[in-house]
Amino acid sequence: MVTENSNSLFVLAYACLMSNEVDDKLAATIRLFEQWQTSGLKREIPDAVTDIEVPGRPECPVLVAPRELKRRKLSTAEGHAALIHSICHIEFNAINLALDAVYRFRDLPDDYYHDWLKVAAEEAYHFSLLRDHLRTLGYDYGDFPAHNGLWEAAVDTAHDALVRMALVPRVLEARGLDVTPGIMAKLHSIGDNNGVTILDIIQRDEIGHVAIGSHWFAYLCDQRGLPVERTFIDLIEKYMHGGIRKPMALDARRQAGFTEAELAYLEEAG
Repeated sequence: MVTENSNSLFVLAYACLMSNEVDDKLAATIRLFEQWQTSGLKREIPDAVTDIEVPGRPECPVLVAPRELKRRKLSTAEGHAALIHSICHIEFNAINLALDAVYRFRDLPDDYYHDWLKVAAEEAYHFSLLRDHLRTLGYDYGDFPAHNGLWEAAVDTAHDALVRMALVPRVLEARGLDVTPGIMAKLHSIGDNNGVTILDIIQRDEIGHVAIGSHWFAYLCDQRGLPVERTFIDLIEKYMHGGIRKPMALDARRQAGFTEAELAYLEEAG
């Protein structure tokens, strides 16, 4: 169980992050955002930041390499459920990523913590919507294997909030803005109107989440006297060796804070 015997933001964020039990993590994450808004949690730092190689998560789903994930046809009941499960797993990882953004980086303005606690609570809501929908299909979270790519990005960017803001919200999560409309169309084609409605909610919120990443990336660049667009491009070239996947949802990315120069670069990047 997540402890409530603290009024330290960082202690409570760590407890949420390391919780293995899904329902406990969801409830505690939402409660933490409410506490932040109402009770004035303290930003006392009890000790050094703990390196987190593995965050709290249930025993299932079993995590495998992406290439080991079985491809299933959406036209089958199992394939339909597997698709919803994969999105559900992304949202679970997104909870941990948002909590880690709170826990790990401790010298930022209060608005930063408000934003990422809000993101964590919204990701918990998204996960709940998807898990409930998955259950109506006869499956549950953990019934299919999944991969760990999103959390690996958290480990790779743990050394610097600026790098985290550039690469997790503005690259990995922004990719969700690109692919979600296509997934919605596929779900619509098989009559999954509830799934379409859920993804519409997620797409709307995720534009806001990526925009939060854009805001704090620009803030950190300004604090360090770095040019925003050039710094973003430099980080892409340093870290994203696999290239940038296409096509991109340009209008959604504009709403999420990408500049025309950034979009032009990403369109041309291999």
